[in-house]
Amino acid sequence: MKIGDKVRFLNDVGGGEVVGFQGRDIAVVRDADGFDIPTLVKECVVVSTDSYNIGRPQPAEKNDAPSVPVRQLLHPVEEEEDNRPITFRPKPLERRGADVLNAMLAFVPVNVKEISDTAFEMYLVNDSNYNLRFALFAHGEKACVLRHEGEVEANTKLFLEEFRRDVLPEMERLTLQAIAFKPSKPFQGKAPLNVGLRVDGTRFYKLHTFRETDFFEEPALLLDIVCDDRPVRSVYVEAGELQEVLVSPKPADRPVRQPARKAQDNDSSRPVEIDLHAHELLETTAGLQPADILEFQLKTLRETLDRYKKERGRQLVFIHGKGEGVLRQAIIRELKLHYRQCRWQDASFREYGFGATMVIM
Repeated sequence: MKIGDKVRFLNDVGGGEVVGFQGRDIAVVRDADGFDIPTLVKECVVVSTDSYNIGRPQPAEKNDAPSVPVRQLLHPVEEEEDNRPITFRPKPLERRGADVLNAMLAFVPVNVKEISDTAFEMYLVNDSNYNLRFALFAHGEKACVLRHEGEVEANTKLFLEEFRRDVLPEMERLTLQAIAFKPSKPFQGKAPLNVGLRVDGTRFYKLHTFRETDFFEEPALLLDIVCDDRPVRSVYVEAGELQEVLVSPKPADRPVRQPARKAQDNDSSRPVEIDLHAHELLETTAGLQPADILEFQLKTLRETLDRYKKERGRQLVFIHGKGEGVLRQAIIRELKLHYRQCRWQDASFREYGFGATMVIM
């Protein structure tokens, strides 16, 4: 008998629930009315048992912790940090049609709103699927000074330095030497680069020098280093070379016989550029209305198209500028009405931005 058992009395009517004991022989039974009745244990008969009070062996708690050897528990060893270098490097992402070298030096004003008193950031932009191992040095009066060297990965730009305007004279003449390669796969070899650049310091004082590009959120000045595998030629002339040209004797007399007509440019693969800006076509626009200027620009367009209409495949690039698009819309309207046999499209964004239309005869 135990607490919680239901019992009946042997020598009396009634029964109840065992709620306690008084010694070993007397049980305290609580009847249906809530009264506690001390009764001898031997005069009670158990009629039901509260099974919830029966002691049951509890299962051992599952321990998910890994087992540890006794020796390690007795002599714990501190874990050493893994100082091994990380050797994994993700493969560079490649772009379709970017297996030709295109690289440029970029200058980005830190605060374009204060162009007269701002610092500038210089980047090396690699717009190709090749890594470039490079050295950039400046030409001093008697020797060259290495400014930067390193490697710029494919399709990335590398920050080189931040400088103020007072450093521009030191960077007036720069030379970049580089080799192109792909570190993780076979590739077509490229000729080493050795490109001279002229940095015109006066351009850094003009706001319109810095324009929107595909490489930066802020306006930037780009100096091409190599375009479609063709290194850019330096426009800087050595003083010694200039002196040599000036003091060299004049060439021999002109030949007696010369062709009467000048040689014609028969290379139809080279596009012909026609600048339709008013200041390029007219000596002055004084007294002219916008409609008069537009009509003169369209007249130049018609004369050019008629001149090359027999040269199938000839590419003509009409430079009209971005502006409000009035001249561009007039050009498209003229092509649709009178030159339906021609095809046209936006010219190269890299060279002209949104300011030119290419017509294919």
